[in-house]
Amino acid sequence: MILLSLLLGGWEVVRRIEMLSTPEVQLTGLVAYAVLFITCLISAIGAAFIVRPSLRWLLAILLASGSWLVDGYQWVVGDFMAYDAFVTMMQSAGDLGSAFQQQWPVMLLAATKAGLLLVGVGLRPMEQGHWLTRLSALISLPVILALTVLLFFRGGEGGSGLPSSHSGLSFTLLQGYELVVTSDAERETVALPPLTAAPKRDIVLIIDESIAGAYLDINDEHGVYSGLAGSPKLASIHNFGLAVSITHCSVGSNLSMRFGGTRENYQEAARTMPSIWAYAAEAGLQTVYLDAQRTGRAYQNQMDDEERQLIGQWVQFADVPVVDRDQAVALQLAELLNDDQPQFILVNKVGAHFPVNDKYPDSHKWFTPALPRGSFADVTDMAVPDELDGAAGNWRLYRNSYRNTLTWSVGKFFDRLFAGAQLSNATIIYTSDHGQHLHENPDNGTATHCTPNPAIEEAVVPLVVINGPDAEQTTWRTAAEAGHDRMSHYRIFPTLLSLMGFQQSDILPVYGPDLLSGEADPFTFNVRYNARLGSSPVWKHVPLENVARPPVGDYQKNQTDR
Repeated sequence: MILLSLLLGGWEVVRRIEMLSTPEVQLTGLVAYAVLFITCLISAIGAAFIVRPSLRWLLAILLASGSWLVDGYQWVVGDFMAYDAFVTMMQSAGDLGSAFQQQWPVMLLAATKAGLLLVGVGLRPMEQGHWLTRLSALISLPVILALTVLLFFRGGEGGSGLPSSHSGLSFTLLQGYELVVTSDAERETVALPPLTAAPKRDIVLIIDESIAGAYLDINDEHGVYSGLAGSPKLASIHNFGLAVSITHCSVGSNLSMRFGGTRENYQEAARTMPSIWAYAAEAGLQTVYLDAQRTGRAYQNQMDDEERQLIGQWVQFADVPVVDRDQAVALQLAELLNDDQPQFILVNKVGAHFPVNDKYPDSHKWFTPALPRGSFADVTDMAVPDELDGAAGNWRLYRNSYRNTLTWSVGKFFDRLFAGAQLSNATIIYTSDHGQHLHENPDNGTATHCTPNPAIEEAVVPLVVINGPDAEQTTWRTAAEAGHDRMSHYRIFPTLLSLMGFQQSDILPVYGPDLLSGEADPFTFNVRYNARLGSSPVWKHVPLENVARPPVGDYQKNQTDR
């Protein structure tokens, strides 16, 4: 049963050997990998010969759990799980129920593999008559600990292709170690010099979900209707074009947009520096959080009780169908903008996270052929694997459903907001947490974002500033023209602080330049946001000329619609 369980993970072994053999054979790497794999295999078999039942079953449960976690991720994403991805997954543990609900075929297969290992290790062994069985039982646990130490000194790297039971358990031990040794430093209070005057306007940050910047009409002539291409009578729109997100996963981008920081100090900012809510309160603004993604007062993106205490009003939309939540956000936001109370408002929209089949009504089925509808009306941000199986024809259907979703969740959202909101005393910054890799060039890919080796499109997002017609427009217009296709998420937090009345000379040394600054941005995103155990962040540059654009030939458009 143990061998059968390991055999079901054979594809990962083949892929690791291919990695070490292409473009040329890495003999030392192959030998080291073979030794590690065989050692882990002996450890797994040895665990089954541990005499003490309590220890044997405990190890069986831990190994099976590690196997299920790692295999479930790898088989859904289609790539190896690194320690960074493991940490991100554990930070998103609140979505595990939804993940199992929507990915149940893959998760069930992973559970079957883990179950074989659980029973194979846990069953009472034969008599340990041979010295080999006694030796294997003796070294079983030390091998796991040795692998954990090895991964520690390699910054969590090096577990690819090893038995998922051992890499998963080692990752868990590493994260446990970090939790124990990492000091819970007290979060700092606002230390910037006080304001000369409290702001008299609303300041809004809208963080959309999974919006590919190049798929909106403000950034590409073949993009879909966004509601932002022309300035409404009561609003001025300043488009900064394509921007680069902090990272290509939701958790990291949202966390850093709430706590700020530069590419050099973002980890320290998230751990100990004040949140945007603290700065807003210091500026005398009421704080409001509109969360369309979660219900039941569930936190997300690493929010906790301490941060929650700084939020005056927290609105979720449990009674609103998922397809209508962004429209409900538009109405709620319009009411807040019209109440003559200076506020800082942060919005997490539903946006266009998969599954996109049912995130738009029939009235907005403007692009066909599209994915079949009717199965995911109550799902916010999970999907089933057969929709993302890498086939070029399925990605064509996906892109058209994605286009339809954008016309509703972005285009109709802003139509409704502009129709109902008074923007004369408001400044709105609109962006997305990350972009989307929609596989315009067929590559057998199976994911849109948050992949271990991300495509640049996973980090390309829209960035727009919206304010009232009576506001000073020359400065924003000039900044948008100068910074078009040149800015990143890192400019948002210092911009919010400037809008709140803090001085840029005080902001710059801590949080870097804002959107009004002419300083060039590196235009890079963080591939290894959760850089741990001495490893460093990995920055990937986005060459604009290489960003995939929306294909023109893969849809038919309903000409009676917009």
